[in-house]
Order: sequence, then structure tokens, then C-alpha cells
Amino acid sequence: MLLTVRRLFSQPQLKLRLLTKDAALPAGALDATVEWVHSSDLADPTPFLSPGQVLLTTGTQFDRDGPGDDLYLDYVARLQRRGIAALGFGTEVVRDGTPDALVAACLSQGLPLVEVPYLTPFIAVARAAAEMVAEERYARHTWALSAQRAISLAALRPDGLSATLSELSRQLDHWVALFDVGGNVDHVFPRDAFAGEVLSGSSFATVQSEARRLLARGQRASATIVVGGETLTLQTLGRRDQLRGVLALGGAAELDQASHDVVTSVIALAGLALEQNHALAGARGHLRSGLLHVLLGGNRELAESISHEMWGPLPVEPVLCAVTSVAGPRHDAMTEFLEVRVEEQQGTVFFAVQDDTVVLVLHPSARAVLDDFCRTFGLHAGLSDPTDYSDLARALAQAGQAHERSYEGEPSVVEFDTISRQGVLAFLARTDAREVGRATLAPVLGHDAAHGTELLRTVQVWLEHNGAFDAAARVLGVHRHTVRSRIELAETLLGRDLGAFHARADVWAALLATAPA
Repeated sequence: MLLTVRRLFSQPQLKLRLLTKDAALPAGALDATVEWVHSSDLADPTPFLSPGQVLLTTGTQFDRDGPGDDLYLDYVARLQRRGIAALGFGTEVVRDGTPDALVAACLSQGLPLVEVPYLTPFIAVARAAAEMVAEERYARHTWALSAQRAISLAALRPDGLSATLSELSRQLDHWVALFDVGGNVDHVFPRDAFAGEVLSGSSFATVQSEARRLLARGQRASATIVVGGETLTLQTLGRRDQLRGVLALGGAAELDQASHDVVTSVIALAGLALEQNHALAGARGHLRSGLLHVLLGGNRELAESISHEMWGPLPVEPVLCAVTSVAGPRHDAMTEFLEVRVEEQQGTVFFAVQDDTVVLVLHPSARAVLDDFCRTFGLHAGLSDPTDYSDLARALAQAGQAHERSYEGEPSVVEFDTISRQGVLAFLARTDAREVGRATLAPVLGHDAAHGTELLRTVQVWLEHNGAFDAAARVLGVHRHTVRSRIELAETLLGRDLGAFHARADVWAALLATAPA
């Protein structure tokens, strides 16, 4: 228990008498922490005092020139500005009793005042304070050793990281949160810490923003911020060149040195656990990649057995296959994001990383995981039609084609079903068929360029109207015989009989492939 004004003044052996009653003082004045006890009869002792000290005086400085009330008031005001916790007046040394003007001054300034009787030497007050401070320091040191032992034992559990953070929260009576390398909450203890009034809504956003700021700096750092009336401490975890996350904690009371020592030990344990988890994640990643190849090879039974032992069951058929890229410095954050989702939604999500590509196999009910993943990291992704595991290779090809199309717009998820409804020919415009199409149409393009004609435009409109000369003529604003003669010339240049279906389809595909994006 910390040494406070109330504890010091209530020691029965000191026989101190409080002259400024609790009700007449500001709230919490008697519960202020006492750092030390000092005695002085200087008219202005503040240059030699520190905040949190109790000052003892016999009042000789007040009897030199027959002081008025203003001298007492100025004296107390200086002590208050210096942050003195309380004032003790020793009686029967210079004068009997405590001056009423001094009592009034202390009441007006909200400074606790105690009367020290003649038979209680100042050194006895100082000694009592020193003994209680030493007792408190010993108790805190003992607590810190006990807390560190409990946390170390927790770290040995199978869920070592979670157990360590949970034990830290219990020992400090603070909430504790771990933000991952992407700045998202990975662990929080107690579980409902962010559901209360202090850290909800914008307050949580402030904590998360500060965690992300520390991560963005890319080096070991710490910060202290005040949110919702709580003083929060944030500390990065991991090596300078490879941060693994941020530990954040807060509570109603500020941490003392013993608490900081415990937190420091947890930072070391958590950093080590995260490094080990990262190395283990690499091994799991290789296993996931191999498991995907097993699935694509058709050995679902083997894949199901391994997955069940490692992460839980594979998603139930029918499944969706998704493809996206995870290149860049946030690779670790992305894979950790998916690891958490696999754990949270067992039996609905499986993923594997191959080079810089992530392949996800999802139950349709877990589609939101893909959307959240792309939204969080600003990714383009492609999604297949629902399929069985026996047809997973085809679904992977669908997802890959949809992924390529996704780059035509803002980061989002493009479904293969969307592009398949546009037809096969529409897909040609987004493949390497463009050069083939240009070569096919080159004779007509060359004639138009050399003679200023509109053969290509005429062919396109004519095909759009199913080879109807009258309808094409109305659109082009020319006579139908003009359309007919242009089509005959185009047939000659192209070397194709456009009356045949396959020739029309070939030219139409060439037009689509060369159309502006």
C-alpha cells in the first residue's frame, strides 16, 4: 500500500491532529502519495522541496515582524504551487497551538494541515514515513517477483502467449491488448476490455492509430497516451528490423516502478513467443502449400487427415476458391490475419501461400473473410464458382482468371460468374488475342487509312445488326447498296466470305480483341 497523507497522519504513535477536516479539503487531498518528509523554517523553502513531500515547520518564520494573514496565505500558496502534499506545524517550540490564520490559509488553498505535538519530534515523523516507504518498496518488490514467477509459469503452457498476457492483466489489474503487425487486435484480456465506456468507439480508434503509428516507424519504440481518463502504455515487440506487434495496457491507476519491471519481463517473453510463432508459421506455411498440392492432386482423404490434426476440418463442400497476391512488406501481416480467421472459423477457411500468391478455399458462409481480407489490405482478388474438391483445379483456374480481371478496377473481389456471363468472346479483349485480332483486321485498317474510307466501321455495324443491310444503312446514314459494296470490298481484303457463320464469328472476335479497353 502506498504511503499517503492519510496513512502518515493516522499513525497512533505520532499523536498528530488533523486541523483541516477531510470534508473541507478537495477530493482526494488526504489520499495523495507522500514521497518524503522534510522540515524547514525558511520563509520560502520551496526551492529545496519536491512535489509530493510533507513539510514540517515550527513557525519561526512567521514571528519575525508580527505577520498578518496575507503572509500566511502567501506562504501556503507557494507550497501549494510547488505540489507539497501536506503541512505539519510543531507546537510549543516557538508558540503554543497552531495559528488560526495558518489554518484558514490552508483551508483556502486546499492544503492538508496537521498539528505535531511537542513530544513528537520531527525526526519521529520522518522515520515513520521512511519505514512505511521502505515497507511499501519491499512489498512491491516481493509482489513483482511473485508476479514474474506466475507469468513465467503461464508462459510454459501450450497457449503460452495468451496465458502470459492473461496473467499480466490479472496481476496488474489492467486490461492488456496485443496488436499484430498489421495494427489489428490479436489478443485482449479481459475479453470485454474494449466493450466498456472507456475504450469503445473513437477511444479504441485512438489506441489502434497510435499502435499503427509505432509500427510504421519500423523500430523499437514506446509511447504513453491518455484516453478516456486512463493513462495507456504502448510498447513495440520484436527486433528493430522486424517488428512483430505492439503491446498496449491501461487501467484506472498508473503503473509504478515494480509494475513497469513486470511489464518489461512480459515484453521479453511476448517478443520471444512472437518470434517462435513466426518461425512456426513459416513451417505451417510450407505444410499448407503441400496440402494444397495434395488436394489438387485428388487425395482429399490425406489432406483432410493432416488438416484436422493441424487446424481442424477442411471446409465442407461445395467450396469457393479464391486467389489474391500478398507481395510486399505486409506479407507477414496478411498471413497472420488469415491464421487468426482459420482459428476463429474452424471448418470454413483454408489457405495456402505459393510464392506471392494466396489461395483460399472457403465455405460459402465464410465469403465475408475474403471481403474483409481484401478491404483491410487493399487487395485485388478473384473468386471461383462453387465446386467440389474433385474439381478444385478447375476452380483454381477460374479464380485466377477472375483475379486478372480484378485489376481493371479498384481493389475488390471479382467473381468468375460475373465475367462468364459476359461470354467467351468478351474475354478475348483481355487476353493476348489482341495482336492476332489486329493482324486479322490489318488489310481493312490499311485500306481505311490510305483511302479515308469506313470499311471497318461498316463491317462492325453490319455484324452488330446480324448482317442486315437495311438496318446497318440506317445507322450509318448511307444507302443499303453502299453498305453491300463496302462489305464485298472488305471480304476481298480479308479473304473471307462473311456470309459464312465461322467467318463472321472470327471477324467479330477480332473486333472485340482490338476494342479499346
